[in-house]
Amino acid sequence: MEEWIQLLKQVVPSKQVLTDLSDRYSYSFDASFGEHLPEAVVQAKSNEEVMEVLKIANEYRIPVYPRGQGTCLSGGPLPVHGGMVLDMSQWPERIEMSPDDLTVTVSPSVLTGNINKEAEKHGLMYAPDPSSAHVATIGGNLAENSGGPRGLKYGVTKDHVIGLKVITPEGELIRTGGNTIKNVTGYDLTKLIVGSEGTLGVITEATLKLLPKPPAVQTLMVSFDEVRKAAEAISRTLTSGILPSKMEFMDQACIEAVENFQPAGLPVDAAAIVIIELDGHPETLKIERQLIEEIMENIGARETVVPETSEEAEKIWHARKQVSPAIAKIKPTKVSEDATVPRSKIPDLIDRLQVIKEKHDVEVVVFGHAGDGNLHPNILCDKRDQEEMKRAELAVEELFEAAVELGGTLSGEHGIGTMKAPFMEMEVGEIGINMMKRIKEAWDPNGIMNPGKIFAEKGQKLVLRNE
Repeated sequence: MEEWIQLLKQVVPSKQVLTDLSDRYSYSFDASFGEHLPEAVVQAKSNEEVMEVLKIANEYRIPVYPRGQGTCLSGGPLPVHGGMVLDMSQWPERIEMSPDDLTVTVSPSVLTGNINKEAEKHGLMYAPDPSSAHVATIGGNLAENSGGPRGLKYGVTKDHVIGLKVITPEGELIRTGGNTIKNVTGYDLTKLIVGSEGTLGVITEATLKLLPKPPAVQTLMVSFDEVRKAAEAISRTLTSGILPSKMEFMDQACIEAVENFQPAGLPVDAAAIVIIELDGHPETLKIERQLIEEIMENIGARETVVPETSEEAEKIWHARKQVSPAIAKIKPTKVSEDATVPRSKIPDLIDRLQVIKEKHDVEVVVFGHAGDGNLHPNILCDKRDQEEMKRAELAVEELFEAAVELGGTLSGEHGIGTMKAPFMEMEVGEIGINMMKRIKEAWDPNGIMNPGKIFAEKGQKLVLRNE
């Protein structure tokens, strides 16, 4: 070990190579579960440094774990086999706008929310808006193919990436895609890399699509006395020809948690609420708003609230953003999942969650981006209670089974990482797993890039406890 660490200090300034126990511990966890101590941490700041680091790692067969800000909920950057964590968050930040081309080129360390802030100065927007955008780096969002509330209308991260710079496991720099919106030259390596969770290479630059910022937005908050009616209202709206930019769902437990945490005037006696945002031309929004109000009335909604000012609308959206910290106050441990099903199956998934909750005696709250079927069932527990955590593990496993049986997927935006690797075959099948492994082996023959992720290792199972 001493030899490869000394070589790292020859190609990277020694102050960027961290080996003290306290430094290594700081990189041993993310926002999911488990702690794994790396042998070293390298804070990369240039293409040349990453290239040299990966050449050393490839020669010595050292696991490399790329990492942004560590906000990942699936264990993406965890150094499960030791080796080195490659910290990309210290990279010099660069946001290079090309307004006339509707593109922006960014370094991996840029906070995702700052890209949109810069775009807005030019009357544009970067559409992907994961809830962690104010703290997560774009490099991590690219690796995990992050989503967000606007995914309903505008898609997820991969739908807005047109070019990348990537360092291969052998330490070579390649460029995928380019600066043009249309590009059908050869295999689409850009889309292969985005969402590969750091298992194929290290992203050091991205060219992203921008869109004109809509001239107007309109928010509506609809409350329901039955959860199933709320789910049906989502499908009815989307089949009406209206495509909102956001359709967010909160069950009663979420509503109560927010009101106890930071009161916002939400209807605590409602079984569920759906928060809708329309965007576009002001005259179009008037028509769409009226149609949605009619749909909600016909389906039996309890009440539709239409904010009269932007401040009132912001208050509603702020309440939605407070769900995660609010429910974290209920119990010390929060298992946040992102199972996604066809939109017509949302009522069925919610019914299944109720069965799971009662069967395993666990507390489950549900919210999420219901417009695209991406729900966030959260299991609230206490990691100090080993017996409760075991029940939580069984509940999560049945949640995944339910999503797949309903024609859905294990993840809509969090990625697979370590958390969902044991269940991958359930969704894509043995042949699908083998095809993915063949791609991985071709790109990374020595298996140094983020090993232990996506593909389950022998005997691996979901473990939320400290075993």
